[in-house]
Amino acid sequence: MRDICKEFPGVKALDHAQLKLESGSIHALMGENGAGKSTLMKCLFGIYIEDSGDILIEGKSVRFTDPKQALENGVSMVHQELNQVLQRNVMDNIWLGKYPKKGAFIDEKKMYEETKRIFEDLAIDIDPREKVGNLTVSQRQMVEIAKAVSYNSKIIVLDEPTSSLTEKEVDHLFRIMRSLKEKGVGLIYISHKMEEILAISDTVTIMRDGKWVDTHPSAELTTDKIISLMVGRELTNRFPPKTNKPGEVLMQVKHLTGLYQPNATDVSFDLRKGEVLGFAGLVGAKRTEVIELIFGIRHRASGEVYLHNKLVDNSDPKASIKNGFALVTEERRANGIFAGLSVAFNSTIASMGNFSKYGFINDKKVKEGTQWVIDSMSVKTPTQKTNIGSLSGGNQQKVILGRWLLTEPEVLLLDEPTRGIDVGAKYEIYQLIIDLACKGKGVIVVSSEMPELLGITDRILVMSNGRVAGIVDTKDTNQEEILALAAKYL
Repeated sequence: MRDICKEFPGVKALDHAQLKLESGSIHALMGENGAGKSTLMKCLFGIYIEDSGDILIEGKSVRFTDPKQALENGVSMVHQELNQVLQRNVMDNIWLGKYPKKGAFIDEKKMYEETKRIFEDLAIDIDPREKVGNLTVSQRQMVEIAKAVSYNSKIIVLDEPTSSLTEKEVDHLFRIMRSLKEKGVGLIYISHKMEEILAISDTVTIMRDGKWVDTHPSAELTTDKIISLMVGRELTNRFPPKTNKPGEVLMQVKHLTGLYQPNATDVSFDLRKGEVLGFAGLVGAKRTEVIELIFGIRHRASGEVYLHNKLVDNSDPKASIKNGFALVTEERRANGIFAGLSVAFNSTIASMGNFSKYGFINDKKVKEGTQWVIDSMSVKTPTQKTNIGSLSGGNQQKVILGRWLLTEPEVLLLDEPTRGIDVGAKYEIYQLIIDLACKGKGVIVVSSEMPELLGITDRILVMSNGRVAGIVDTKDTNQEEILALAAKYL
């Protein structure tokens, strides 16, 4: 890819960007949110058409006007935000658009056998007839990778594939990537996880503000060097200093159990004023289920939630918001943003009652509220009216956080708040979390990143198979103790 330029209204997303991928290699693409990584890959995959520049595959100039052309020419992409038909089964999702036929009919037997063959090659243990909507996020990620492989692609782009995976699942993904590399496939790997980049890639290209910054063999790079190239400055600490001081008990959760099994069972814990409480555990430990039970998204079989020693009826999200609770969900695209609507709408929708009187919306207050979100969260957006779906993942996440802070919550529930976010933006979000705790708020952070939990929390609650396996003081614990607790009820 040479001198690729792409402009959107009010923003130059790519400015003479470039990338050189060799067959049988893993090439990492890094940069802060908004650096242009995903935009560059969408130009390669035919989602966007570049304004200028050249794309050459095996020396031949190509210009894909849609993803179908890219797939037919050996280029496939596994997107950060999974786009799947949740009501259909696994093999339907893999073969959609290229069903094997027997005469005029779809050959279900061949489709099943081919899916099984690909799964066996990739060591994926999923039933091809299982409905995709029943799978975990990590299993759905594996299905998308299998789909990319099913096209016999020469080039596979993986955009943040490990953001929802456990360490064990990441190891599995890396085995798949190395196997594809040995078969001569060229892989482009977008990630913000420095340790993973250095472990898996052969070459690293860094982008900043839509421009190519540098390309190096991975062996020549360190985490500090990558960060310096990404942000254009030294970033000495990954986590801000912990200035919050937990006080008296703010919220009590007693014997919380979900209505439908498998679910969280008999979960009890306290959250203090000014405390950041981490939730650790393996995928399937039911951490998300606990905070969704607290927020009223899931139905309870039993259990109570107390705020300031008073029983609160968080029977649904509307009641929870009124009672001073806020929830940032794990899957930003599926249930976090209104992708086709503006930054202003997405910023103010949860607190619209504060911006209206007698049923009429006060546009001036909406603009002020939106501007507060943009300024306080450092959101990069051309205007308030820009569709949030056109922003980078990190900027979308900042808008969501700002939306909930506008509701002035007492308890903030954050499910994987830095998923798919670059190191600079992560630091900003960590600082925000600690600042909220300093104001006496209670913050719960569900995270699959152990360094994150150890870096910003005061205590860590470890879930195992739907139960509380233990609660530890962050300053006195380590990864080994947390992992041992996470396996307690397996």
